[in-house]
Amino acid sequence: MKLKGDQSTSRALNRRLILNLLRQEGPKSRAEIATITGLSPAAVTFVIADLIEEGHVTEGKAVAGLSGRRPIPVEINYTNGLAIGFKLMVGSVECVVTDLATNPLASCRLTLIDNEPENVAKTLAEAVPMLVEAAGRPQARLAGVGISVPGVIDNGQAICVRSFRFKWNNVPLASMVAQRVKVPVWLEDDTNAYAIAQQLFGLGRQYRDMAVLAIGVGISCALIVDGKLYRGAHGAAGKFGHTLHEENGRLCECGKRGCLMAYYSEPAMLRTWREATRRDDNQNLSDMLEAARAGDAEVSRILGEAGAGIGKALANLVNITDPEVIVVGGEAVSFGDALFDPLKSSMAARTFFASPPLLPDWEDNSWARGAAALVTQKFFDFETSGGTMGSSDADTTTSAA
Repeated sequence: MKLKGDQSTSRALNRRLILNLLRQEGPKSRAEIATITGLSPAAVTFVIADLIEEGHVTEGKAVAGLSGRRPIPVEINYTNGLAIGFKLMVGSVECVVTDLATNPLASCRLTLIDNEPENVAKTLAEAVPMLVEAAGRPQARLAGVGISVPGVIDNGQAICVRSFRFKWNNVPLASMVAQRVKVPVWLEDDTNAYAIAQQLFGLGRQYRDMAVLAIGVGISCALIVDGKLYRGAHGAAGKFGHTLHEENGRLCECGKRGCLMAYYSEPAMLRTWREATRRDDNQNLSDMLEAARAGDAEVSRILGEAGAGIGKALANLVNITDPEVIVVGGEAVSFGDALFDPLKSSMAARTFFASPPLLPDWEDNSWARGAAALVTQKFFDFETSGGTMGSSDADTTTSAA
């Protein structure tokens, strides 16, 4: 009986340590791995042998130098598995199939006919075989499916406890999909999933403490603390957009008034611009971006106010959590310095010690890749949930708020 997957064994801990070293720094020889990690050469040899046997690690070629043959490097074989990511949005879902480094192999966007959990689960399950085929890697095993949805998620049970946007309460979406696809399924808040992807292979790869700010349909800010995603006592950490901006102000999707996102999310800024310029509802984000590039004074004013408002709230977060960097993603990133310059100035004027660098994420597919990262994180972190597997007697009762 093999114990290498048992979290209580030193082999499992050594395995995680070695895989994360190779993830962060690339190919290393066995001797280099032993030196950097402090593990014994024998321990390194045992773990590497297991990983090579499983196909997760490959050996490179020895290079001859003036002093003889150099040690053979080993590296992660990211092509050994596939991960599927689904980023749920109202009315549609972004789909991606990636390798174990979350590099996209194929992607698409599907329409959701409604928000009924059964219909959503059916759409996702039917997309899985299509995405696997589109990946074009018949020898690679499907490691699992990751689903990200805006809301409060019970990570241990893989249940969407509440999503105001989808009007869901206690929806066991992961098990509903797993019953259909017969592979492990993970479920997470969309910004948390995005933060995991940034931590594993993105802009936060080298940082132990960071904030990951999302400015899109909503505003949220996930926290990585000492290398771990902070979820809070009830899975509701990071709901930055629901901090109070104005007492008794605009109505937010959560039902309360005056939330930050009711003013400075991308739809809220677009609404402010339409109202200020008397434009109709056909004017969208692309039109606002075009106006911004043309030097429209009203857009500049709105983006300046949004940057200042978000920066002020962000300074409070920085003063409490002290992140090394802040990664920023979401649709509003497209506004660039017109939004970021006032944001950075506002934050810097209010932080107690030092204002952390702001790192905008310009990559495509980042949000769907975040969902796929829910699968790949298990490969690198043995403390995460093992994913939900469907069973014939699983309870799939759902309720809509």
